[in-house]
Order: sequence, then structure tokens, then C-alpha cells
Amino acid sequence: MTLWFNLAPAQRSTVSVLVPAVLLLALCCVCSLLFGAGEIGPRMAIQALLGNGSDDAHFVIYELRLPRTLVGLVAGLCLGVAGALMQAVARNPLAEPGLLGVSAGSAFSVAVALSLGMSIATLPVELAQLGALIGCFCVIGVAQMQGQRNDPIRLVLAGAALTSLLTAMTSILLLYNEKAADEIRFWVTGSVAGRHLDQLVTLLPSLLIALCCVLYVARPLASLALGERVAIGLGYKPSRIRLIVVFAVALLVGAATAIAGPVIFVGLVVPFAARALVGADIRRTLWLCLPLGPVMIISADVFSRLIAQPAEMPLGVLTAIVGAPVLLVIVRSQRLPIL
Repeated sequence: MTLWFNLAPAQRSTVSVLVPAVLLLALCCVCSLLFGAGEIGPRMAIQALLGNGSDDAHFVIYELRLPRTLVGLVAGLCLGVAGALMQAVARNPLAEPGLLGVSAGSAFSVAVALSLGMSIATLPVELAQLGALIGCFCVIGVAQMQGQRNDPIRLVLAGAALTSLLTAMTSILLLYNEKAADEIRFWVTGSVAGRHLDQLVTLLPSLLIALCCVLYVARPLASLALGERVAIGLGYKPSRIRLIVVFAVALLVGAATAIAGPVIFVGLVVPFAARALVGADIRRTLWLCLPLGPVMIISADVFSRLIAQPAEMPLGVLTAIVGAPVLLVIVRSQRLPIL
């Protein structure tokens, strides 16, 4: 074990890291079913899972905790993979959907739908994905002006400006619609509570398309990390790869935002941890993001139920508590200039 820790991340086999991550995810899922803010504790939950227990325990486990666990799994997977893709295509460790306005664009489109009379339960996921797509193009377009394609400060400032603008516009919409404001108040800080399995079914087509896009761009992104000339020499077209990545990120972030709200920092922390464990190869990073993303979401959701009983703390608050220090570590390690 000591020898494994002494190995450089690139020297560790993917399986040796992926298996513990999958086991950790399984443990988080079990804890999500056993623990909660209500009266149904681990003992009653185990009885319900074994087919015994009261009707209340069955309702809490199968109608409340199981759906939010599955929603957390899907949302964490989407945000973790989307963060890894954005950082790879931008060649910037600060490229994260929540920081760059992508999640804010998706949230704004949801707010518009709510102000028009829709509800979270019946919200078309395509609306959230369209908002995320517009956010992607706006931020990347501004960041690449004057040919400064890899300027991290320009990218972060563009994302901060877009996020502030869209957040203000969302607040204005909700100010004149009290019903929409009541429905979105808890969702806008991130939450997987109160979701249903039917909402996950509606995401399957877009997730399958996003999966195909990820499989298509994984190898070209690994070549693009060596430089555009290398990628072109290997027969890839960088502009096409970036376009496909932006489309995949929009599908993933839009889907996650539609079911869990604009949860921030997951797309920053998860790829950062994956690279620390297996190195910078995007193909290995993506594999590890698959379990690590859900681990962060589900574990944060479990803590949100336990630390503020009998109420629940918003999910986005806990992810921000974890993500903010990681952001500072990345900025310090990259030695980015402070404006």
C-alpha cells in the first residue's frame, strides 16, 4: 500500500484506483438509503430493505431515499464528466460549469419556464440543456477573443460576468412571480430531494447522445492535450472536437441542472481529484470521474440531511464548502496572476 502511494499518478493502473472508487460509491449509496433526517433510522431502513418493517419505512426508503440516491448518482456522473471535458478542451483547470456560467445559463432557462407556468416536475430537460449550450458558447467565445484561447483569467472573468448577469436576470423574473419563486427557492441552491424516477427516464435519450459524444472525443482530446499541431498531424480537427465537447457538456450540465439544480464546484473538484490519482490523461480521468462525481453528490446529500436535523441543508452549500478550498489550491498551484 505504501508503495502504491509512492507511485506517480501516471504510473498507477486505472483499475487499482477505479475499484476502490466504485466500492466507495457503493458505500455512499448504502448510507444514502440508511440515513436521513426523519424518524426512519438505519435499523428500520434495513428491515424495510429486507422486506419487513412498517409501511412508513417502505415509503421513506423506496419513494424518497432511493429516487434521490439515483438522482444524485446521475447528477454527479454528469457534472464530473462535464467538468473533465471542459478542462480538457480549454486546457485550463479552472474551467468548471458552475464557475463559467454554464450552470447559470441552464438555471436561467429553468426560471423562464417556471415563470411561464411550468413546474419542476414537468420541466422539459431540453430547456435546461439549451440554456447550458448558450452559456457554453458565450463564455468560450468571449474567452477566445483576440486569440487568447488559453488565458485562464479571461476565461474565469467571462464566466463570472455571465453568471452574475444571468443570476440577476433570474432574480428579476422570480421577483414578479411569487409562485415560481417559491418553487425554485430550494432548487436554485442545489437539491436532489423530492425527485421521481420518471424524471430520470426523460434524461436517458440525451445521456445516451452525450455518452456517444464522450466516446468519440476521448482519444482526440488526449491528442489535443499535446497541442493543436499534434492533433492535426494525427488527423483530428480541433474545431470539430471543441464543438462536439461543448455539445456534450451542454447535454450533461443541462440534464444535471434540470434534476438537481445548479450544483457548483462538482465539475472542479472531481476532475482535480481524478488527475491527482491517475494523471492528466483525459481517458483515464474520465473513467475515474464516473464514480467520483456521484460520490461527491451523494455523500454531500447524506451530510445535508444529518447536520441540520430535522431540516435539511441545501446540497449546493456543502459542495461549495468543499469546492472553494480546492479552487484556491488550484489557483495557487497554477501560479495564476492576481488582478
